[in-house]
Amino acid sequence: MKNIDWSTLGFHYTEPDYIVRSACHDGKWEEPYATQDKYLHLHVSATCLQYGQEAFEGLKAFRGVDGKIRIFRWRDNAKRMAKSAEGLFMKAVPEELFGRAIRLALKKNIDFVPPYGTGATLYFRPLLIGTTPRLGVGPGHDFEFIIIPSPIGPYYPGKFHCTTFIVNRYVDRAAPYGTGQFKVGGNYASSFRATEAAHAMGMDCIFLDARYHTYIDECSAANFIGIKKPSAISHQNSEIEYLTPRSSAILPSITNDSLMTLARERGYKVTRRRIRLEELAQMSEAAACGTACVISPIDQVIDSERNKIYSFGAEPGPVLTELYRALQDIQYGRAEDKHGWCEVFSI
Repeated sequence: MKNIDWSTLGFHYTEPDYIVRSACHDGKWEEPYATQDKYLHLHVSATCLQYGQEAFEGLKAFRGVDGKIRIFRWRDNAKRMAKSAEGLFMKAVPEELFGRAIRLALKKNIDFVPPYGTGATLYFRPLLIGTTPRLGVGPGHDFEFIIIPSPIGPYYPGKFHCTTFIVNRYVDRAAPYGTGQFKVGGNYASSFRATEAAHAMGMDCIFLDARYHTYIDECSAANFIGIKKPSAISHQNSEIEYLTPRSSAILPSITNDSLMTLARERGYKVTRRRIRLEELAQMSEAAACGTACVISPIDQVIDSERNKIYSFGAEPGPVLTELYRALQDIQYGRAEDKHGWCEVFSI
């Protein structure tokens, strides 16, 4: 195991020993291979550079309480990347090739899997780029698929704690029928003007829908969750509602899907629909969720243009805390994986 201070890792890049690569020419993917060369040798007119023909993913490997390593829901990441590839007219990476590449990246960087109990994980960044030289507008037909591993700590400092969000109305993350449902770099680049301004104030931002600026779309680079309790004195799970937005501009989050499954198992009502910003006043808890942050509870949402503040408490609420722990228990092998979400390795 590498001599790294695992407990102080943040969500930043740490150089691994190997990355894994595979190229596609004439419609055929080569077998993935490991290399210590971390640099791309691209033509300056490659379609990924000229026209943004690029997609990526994010997933994690966890060292469990039993010492085994679990890769969480990689098949779902492979399927989502295939959807992104289809949306950007790229050759999709076959699911089994995706899996072989992830396993090879784990094997070649096994010393970078953080110890259990440190809060750190081994993160994989699968990347798919168009490499065909082209000046005329159009897609390429050559591609490269890369797995970039890196040990990481929590996305937000302080692990499971609350973050303040501010409502953004002057930058649209993605158009209603654009690329918002795909995991492509352009969606994130287009959001930088808003997210960097929020970060400078010690906050993150909530994006509203691009058409009406009325409905909640996403929390910066993560899905939004709201918890509604119709009765303050009720303890019936069936009266607790897990709310998350439905929109053609939102990335389908694998973490959110997992949390919805866990919420249903606990008897909570799970609803996906358009959510007006003003509905935050009816929610007892709120959070961002995604692979990187897992669940990041929100203490308050500030709508400075409307002079409104929606508060949810300085500490994570009971429902989100329960779901966070339930998901982490599966990922770290502390609870039965009834859904077969983890691929387990005894290494």
